[in-house]
Amino acid sequence: MALLHRAELRPSKLDLLTAWLPGRPWFAGTPGAEATRVASYRFDDPAGEVGIETILVRAGDGPVLQVPLTYRAAPLAGAERWLVGTTDHSVLGPRWVYDACGDPVYAPALAAAVLADAGQAEEYFEVDGRREVRAPSVTLTGGRADTAPAFGTVDEVVDGDPTLIRAGGVELALVRRPAPADAPAPARLTGSWAGQADPVLLAYAR
Repeated sequence: MALLHRAELRPSKLDLLTAWLPGRPWFAGTPGAEATRVASYRFDDPAGEVGIETILVRAGDGPVLQVPLTYRAAPLAGAERWLVGTTDHSVLGPRWVYDACGDPVYAPALAAAVLADAGQAEEYFEVDGRREVRAPSVTLTGGRADTAPAFGTVDEVVDGDPTLIRAGGVELALVRRPAPADAPAPARLTGSWAGQADPVLLAYAR
């Protein structure tokens, strides 16, 4: 489960993405346009230390872009290449925001969704001691592989569309511009959201 905070971030996640996205090799959109949120979903960090959120955004009239992010309370050693930026969280303090593809907590969570239909984290707020659940904005459907290999230490990440995450003979492919497409069945993750009724391919394994 993902505990959310009613908090202010300066700069906001979308401000960070507006500045960061145009430099990506897979970026598509209106030059100079602000990033706008389409939908989002989260995975759990078993240790409860790192926030894992995938945001679907648009830049102007461009296509939907898929951007998984991790949120950390301290810099991740050796991950400067994947740093999106830093922000001040009014409840949690300084946060380091990374492209999750380069963060070791993300790959096992994505693998579980793609290979074992682990689903997304339930999001909730604590309100006067009560748990207030937030309805998901993305409907995810994962795979059910006959054998789901353990996804260990990441060996290599190749940025592109798709972005490839390789570990121990398994390759995860994260689709940066989600669209209806074929993928190896059953090792895939699809999603739909308001305005996108037909499921589109988000990620797959091979």
